[in-house]
Amino acid sequence: MKVIHTVYAKLIAWYLLITAVLLLALGIAVALGFRSLYLRDTRQSLLREADDINEIAVTKYIDDAKRRTARDELLVIARHYDAYIQLFFDDEELGARFFADAETGERWTVAEGADMSLYIEDVRRGDYNSIEHNILLSYVGSDTMTAIRPIVEPNGTQIGVLFFHYDMTGVNNSIADVFLATFLTLLGGLVVSVPMSMLLARNITNPITHMTDVVRCYSKGDFLRRVNIKGNDELAELGRSFNSMANELNTLEAARRSFVANVSHELRSPLTSMRGFLEAMEDGTIPQEEWGSYLSIVLDENRRMTAMVNDLLDLARIESGQYKLNVVTFDIGELMRRVIITFEARIVAKNMNVTVNIPNGRIYAEGDPDRISQVLHNLVDNAIKYTPDNGRITLTCSIDRHGIAVSVADSGVGIPQEDLPHVFERFYKAEKAHTPDGISGTGLGLSIAKLIIDQHGGQITAESSSEGTKFTFTLKRGMRPIGRDSNAKNR
Repeated sequence: MKVIHTVYAKLIAWYLLITAVLLLALGIAVALGFRSLYLRDTRQSLLREADDINEIAVTKYIDDAKRRTARDELLVIARHYDAYIQLFFDDEELGARFFADAETGERWTVAEGADMSLYIEDVRRGDYNSIEHNILLSYVGSDTMTAIRPIVEPNGTQIGVLFFHYDMTGVNNSIADVFLATFLTLLGGLVVSVPMSMLLARNITNPITHMTDVVRCYSKGDFLRRVNIKGNDELAELGRSFNSMANELNTLEAARRSFVANVSHELRSPLTSMRGFLEAMEDGTIPQEEWGSYLSIVLDENRRMTAMVNDLLDLARIESGQYKLNVVTFDIGELMRRVIITFEARIVAKNMNVTVNIPNGRIYAEGDPDRISQVLHNLVDNAIKYTPDNGRITLTCSIDRHGIAVSVADSGVGIPQEDLPHVFERFYKAEKAHTPDGISGTGLGLSIAKLIIDQHGGQITAESSSEGTKFTFTLKRGMRPIGRDSNAKNR
């Protein structure tokens, strides 16, 4: 994998790009803002001085007695700004006057021959800009800013035009220094952001890399690895989710292995038994006159295997969602009576006492009657198996505000308390239960019953003591069907 394609590299690249763009935008905004502010202050300063020059010109310079004082004041202004002042009077006697500092203003002398007539005409017409740039660029060879205004007496009479030329070299150098300082600051900020971006990117990608390594272990079947969790941010929450998933996968993997082992055991035992009997009959070990009894054993084993395979298929279909519930409203009391009738022969054979307690009237439940019939069939079948001859089985249906509760109780030997929490596990009977001799089963009936009740949104529980065992499941209560046809349909 190329480095640029890693999340770490992409994060660093994006952080640096965003930082550079933001710093550049900020730097440009600061530099341009400073330039605009500096130029605006310079313009305002030049215009103020132009007003002062106008006042000096009309109050002193046009007066022969005050002209020397006015000249000195104008030279002070020119020296202070290192500027060049041009006064063009309409009076031919005064003519054009130029003022620049004798020591620093030599560069302005080349501008004395500059033709300002076009600007003068614009000022006299009132069509001019108060600030012009680079009027004297071709003469002095540097940027200039010029304040232009008419020379106006207090009574409003215009007597000439003044030009106040300011050399922008110093201003431009200051602006350039600001731009350079801003650029260096941006560069420094970018340099500082590199290790910070790397640190931030690493803090984000390290947990992700760690999670990737853990997931690789999961893909190889090692569900014991866990994500190290630090903090309470989104990555920490993702890590907790991974650990929770690992716990579930570990549990599922253990269940899968146990399931495969149990299935293998359950299938291998009857297959081995049947093969042994058949080989014994084939090689004459079992006399032909005894084949009938041994074939009966083989058929019983075959029926048990068939029942177990059917139960396994039912489990697989229910867990995979292939069993779609056909939810209707049905009479649960009538369903209980029908289930008991199917076991009549076995009940009579064991001389058992069966009691069905159902409140008067019809009791309507909401669910899939075929699947609920399967649950009742499994529970009653177990009750008959584990109840000795002359025992008692009681089916009860009760109603409360939460719904309908159906229970199947027997008077068998009961289930030990340490085994009771495991009765709904697959193959519990085959591996863990204290099963009386001579009783066969797949050990999947209660697992199937629990899955079906879970699908209905109900609960199934088991209680047991030395006097017997009781299984109870709950269902939602259904609305009474309207009309005789509906009633008959759901019965």
